Amino acid sequence: MSQQQHSQFALFGTRRFLPLFVTQFFGAFNDNLFKNAMLVMVVFHGLSLSGIDSKTLVSAAAGVFILPFFLFSAISGQLAERFDKAILAQRVKQLEILIMLAAGHGFWQHNAAVLMGCLFMMGVHSALFGPLKYSVLPQYLKPNELMGGNGLIEGGTFVAILLGQIAGTLIVQHQPHGETLIVWACLGVAIIGWLASRKMPSAPAPAANLKISWNILAETFKIIGQARANKTVFNSLLGLSWFWFLGSIYLIYLPVMASEILHGDPTVYTLLITLFSVGIGVGSVLCEKLSGHRVELGLVPFGSIGLSLFGIDLYFALQNMPTGPFDVSGFLANHAHWRVMIDLALLGVFGGFYTVPLYALIQTRADKTFVSRAIAANNILNSLFMVVASVMGIVLIKLGMSVPGLLLTVALLNVVVALYIYSLIPEFLMRFLVWIMTHLLYRVRSQGLQNIPEEGPVVLVCNHVSFMDALILAGAVRRPVRFIMDHRIFKIPLLKFIFKTAGAIPIAPAKEDPTLKTKAFDRAAQYLQEGEVLCIFPEGGITRNGEIQTFRPGIDEIIRRTPVPVIPMALQGLWGSFFSRKDGAAMMKMPRRAFSKIGFVVGTPLAPEEVTRQRLEDEVRKLRGDWQ
Repeated sequence: MSQQQHSQFALFGTRRFLPLFVTQFFGAFNDNLFKNAMLVMVVFHGLSLSGIDSKTLVSAAAGVFILPFFLFSAISGQLAERFDKAILAQRVKQLEILIMLAAGHGFWQHNAAVLMGCLFMMGVHSALFGPLKYSVLPQYLKPNELMGGNGLIEGGTFVAILLGQIAGTLIVQHQPHGETLIVWACLGVAIIGWLASRKMPSAPAPAANLKISWNILAETFKIIGQARANKTVFNSLLGLSWFWFLGSIYLIYLPVMASEILHGDPTVYTLLITLFSVGIGVGSVLCEKLSGHRVELGLVPFGSIGLSLFGIDLYFALQNMPTGPFDVSGFLANHAHWRVMIDLALLGVFGGFYTVPLYALIQTRADKTFVSRAIAANNILNSLFMVVASVMGIVLIKLGMSVPGLLLTVALLNVVVALYIYSLIPEFLMRFLVWIMTHLLYRVRSQGLQNIPEEGPVVLVCNHVSFMDALILAGAVRRPVRFIMDHRIFKIPLLKFIFKTAGAIPIAPAKEDPTLKTKAFDRAAQYLQEGEVLCIFPEGGITRNGEIQTFRPGIDEIIRRTPVPVIPMALQGLWGSFFSRKDGAAMMKMPRRAFSKIGFVVGTPLAPEEVTRQRLEDEVRKLRGDWQ
C-alpha cells in the first residue's frame, strides 16, 4: 500500500468519510455564521429585545446557545444509539433548514425574539448532531483510520467555526443588502449540509432495542453515571471537558487581550483567533502522523505539557507591550508581537494533540452500544465546564486580577489537572514515555502489523536483542500488549513504571524463583482468557552475540494451557545499539546517533495445533533475515 493510501487525506476520496465531513463542516460553519451575524446586528445595528442593552443581550445569547447541550444531549445520545445515524443526520439537517427559514424572517423583520429562538434551536441542532458525528466514526472507519478521521473532523470543525465567524461579520455588514445576503447564505449552507448528509452510508443502530427515556434530568444523571463505570472513558471525558474550560477562557478574553493589552483593532483580534483556530486544526491533523495510524495515548500528556508551557510563556510575552493603536499590518510589523502570535498558534497545535487521541480513546474503549451516550455525556460536561470557566473568569477579574494573570492561572491549573488525571490513569503517562523514547531514538519501519487481529487472544513471539525491545513493540502494536519478561529487566528504574503500568509479567527461572515462574504462567493464562495480547521472548534473555538463541519451553507451556493463535515477529537493526550487549554490557558504551533506522516484521498467525518451538524459531529467523 502506498504512502498516499495510508494518508488520512485519502479519506476525502471515500463515501464513508467525505459526506460526514462536509455535513459536520457546514453545520459548524452555519452555527457561527448565523450567531455572529445576529451579534453584529445587536452590537452595531441597534437590534434589541424588550429594552435589554446590547452587552446583556450578547451575554444572554451565549447562554441561550449552550443551554440545549444541557437539556438535550442525553436524549440525543439515546437517539444516536437507537436509530441509523445516517438517517438521523438527514433529519437533523432538515431541522436546520427549517430553523434557517425562521431565521430569515427574523433578519428581514429585525425581530430579536425570533432570532434568539432560532439561536436556541441551532443549539438544539448542534446538541443532536454532536454525539452522532463522533460515534459514527468507528462504524465508518477502520481502527488504523480513527486517529486520522478524528483529526480531520476536529481540525475541520475549528476552521469552520473561524470561517463562520468571519463570514457572519462581513456579510451582515455589507450595505445595503446585508440582511438579505445573510438569509440566503444561512439557508444555502443548511441545504448543502442536508445534501451531504443524504450521501452518508448507512450506519445501523448499535442498540436498536434501546427504550428512549424522555426524562431529561434523570437521563442526564444516568448516562454520566454509566460513563463513570468505565474509569478510562470517564477520565477521558473529564480531560476533554478541561480542555473546553481552558479554551473558553482564551476565547472569552482574547478580544480584551487584543484591544486593551495589545492595543489592536478588530483586525488584530481576527488575526489572533485565526492563529489559535488554525493551530488546533494543524495539531489535530498532525496527530495521525505522530501516532503512526494508531490510537496513541502518549500524545495526550505531550499536548498538556505544550498547553502549560506556551500558556505560561504567553503571560510573560504580554508584559510591556508597545502602545498602539495597531491595525493588522502595524501589528505584524512590530517584532514584539511575534512571541504572542507564536504562543497562541502553538497553544492551538498542542490543543489538537491533546483532544484528538481522547476522542479516539472514547470511541475504542466505550462499549459499542454506549459510544453515542458517552459523547453526549461529554457534551454535557463540556457545557458545564465552560459555564464554570466563565464564572471563574468574571470573579477573578472582579477581584482585580489582570487578563494575563488569569491566563497564567489557568495554565498553572492545567499542570495540576494533568498530574491528577495521569495519577488516576497511569496508562497516559506510560504511553507518553514509550512514545518519546521510541520516537527520539529510532525510526521504526513496520511490516505486517495488519496480521495482528484487532480483538481476541493471541500470543506474539519475538527475538530479544536489547533492553528496548518491549518498548518498541508496545509503541508499534496498536493493541495493548502484556509482556512476559525477565524479572531483572522488569525492575530497571523508570522502565519498571512503564512495564508495571502496561501489565507486564515478571518471570524468573524455576531454579531461581519457582513461585514467581508459576505466578507468571498463571497470569499469562488469565490474560489470554480475557482476550488480551500476550508477548513472550522465547530465547529467555537478550542475545550476547547478535544471533537468535534456541527457543525455550515456556511458549509450549503457554499454548498447552491456553490454545490460541501465535504470531511470529522479528526485530531488525537493534544489534549494536546502546541498549544491546554488542561490545560489552548494555548501556555502558557510547550511544549511536538518534533516529536510527530499525525494522519490525510481523509474520502470519499460526493455529495453536501448528505451534512448536522449532517452527516458531525458524519463522522468526526467516522474518529477521540478515539484518541484525
